[in-house]
Amino acid sequence: MAAILGLNAYHGDAAAALVVDGRLVAAAEEERFSRVKHVAGFPSLAAAWCLAEAGLSSPDAVAVGCLEQSVPADPRAELGFDCEWHFVEHHVAHLASAFLPSGFEDAAVLSADAFGDGVSTMLARGQGSSLEVLERVAFPHSLGVLYTAVTQWLGFPRYGDEGKVMGLAPYGTPRFTDELRRLVRPSGDLFELDLEYFTHHQHPMELAWAEGTPSVGRLFSPKLEELLGPARAPEAELTAHHEDVAASLQAVLEEHCLRLAQALWERTRLPRLCLAGGVALNAVANGRILRETPFRQVFVQPAASDSGTAVGAALQVAAARGFTMEHAYWGPQYTDEECAAALAAAGIESERLDEKELCALVAERIDAGDIVGWFQGRMEFGPRSLGDRSILADPRRHEIKDVLNARVKHREPFRPFAPSVLAERSAEWFEQDHPSPFMVLVYRTRADKRELIPGVNHVDDTGRLQTVRREMNPRYHRLIQEFERRTGVPMVLNTSFDENEPIVMTPADALETFQRTRIDLLVLGSLVVRRSGGAEEAAEAAALGGQVEAQG
Repeated sequence: MAAILGLNAYHGDAAAALVVDGRLVAAAEEERFSRVKHVAGFPSLAAAWCLAEAGLSSPDAVAVGCLEQSVPADPRAELGFDCEWHFVEHHVAHLASAFLPSGFEDAAVLSADAFGDGVSTMLARGQGSSLEVLERVAFPHSLGVLYTAVTQWLGFPRYGDEGKVMGLAPYGTPRFTDELRRLVRPSGDLFELDLEYFTHHQHPMELAWAEGTPSVGRLFSPKLEELLGPARAPEAELTAHHEDVAASLQAVLEEHCLRLAQALWERTRLPRLCLAGGVALNAVANGRILRETPFRQVFVQPAASDSGTAVGAALQVAAARGFTMEHAYWGPQYTDEECAAALAAAGIESERLDEKELCALVAERIDAGDIVGWFQGRMEFGPRSLGDRSILADPRRHEIKDVLNARVKHREPFRPFAPSVLAERSAEWFEQDHPSPFMVLVYRTRADKRELIPGVNHVDDTGRLQTVRREMNPRYHRLIQEFERRTGVPMVLNTSFDENEPIVMTPADALETFQRTRIDLLVLGSLVVRRSGGAEEAAEAAALGGQVEAQG
């Protein structure tokens, strides 16, 4: 048995993964253990859990997803393992994380983010267990820096805020595309930045990766404010001007993603494409690549950003094929007995149900308007909750976004919520039916269905959907089937089980979030906890619904 421990260390979203005999057996982000969102530093807790999950005290080898000269500290000292250590170039680890578990014998492969090991973008051809790098875009040119810089100008300065801009963009009109095209222009098949609008090349980028939540210093120069106007303060009003800039930024990013994908097609003529890197979490761009390029299959693994380099580094060192990543459930799991112990420790009563009763009850309560905390099986790897650490609600309700934000999520109102839809029904509700198990593709909602699911149909009539297969998550699939039996709608609204924190990992985490928020029903495995005060919550939901109708 060969066990390789993969690490994303000293980067945001620190993570660990374990590959045994060429197959992934465990993977988790450090933030889920430390409870510090996007935590950087060394993933000691996640690494220890991965090894314990496999019953190992040490691995045969460690693979780190960056070059040794890029590591700010000696990771050997963190673990003390007497084994082989491998340092895999950052974007090669990204490429490997996408191609090697894709199930494709050959594919074009694209990785794009801010920077890693001095590179922002890498184009490659994957064949068998090998990767041939075709092109690199080196510092200081970067689509990730472009998107982050304008995200900062829009008043979203925190690490990971780029996803907010993707949600904001559909509210605007892309009337500043010509202006934003000044920031980035084609260069052959690739691209280059106009560096007068940026600062990262003038001095070392202000990065804080050592520990805690990572932070990135200001990336845009005063020239961007001359072009677009004063930067928005984080708490200032969002205006139509800001919405239009967001729409324009998204449009320009999509243009360059499509150009890179087309260039890869011309170089490889392969019908399959694998995507990785932080830019690959832009689900809108991914959907357009699938729809508008010659590629017929697209694979984006669930942890496309830096956490996924832990998987990629380990698989690259293993150099083995045969493993296909069909699901994202690679984290810790807890038995009903462990869930019951957590409830008993908190002095909370629960009811145990068999699966048929459980799914029937939860579907009934979602149908009635309840918000459900759904905690099952192994925790997902990556930033999306995919039916094991999820908050569920009714996608048919116009007011549900406001209710969720008021009671639980406290997010910006422009950010959409996503649908989990039965895979066998997705083509009836969305215009594309390519599998989307990891919620990294945005599809247009069919015109005759949009009014039926206002809770998950975004303002531009799209949804960032998860297609749910019975084989991958039988209990979640059964729940959605039961909801369809009651309502005729084969999907539920699915958002991550958290309140502006890392997604819950343990039963105790779930209980803490349940008690701190106003989730109506908590399901821990087969155990159900009901919150009292349903009449009060129902009245609030009705009032919010009335406000939405009045505004509409």
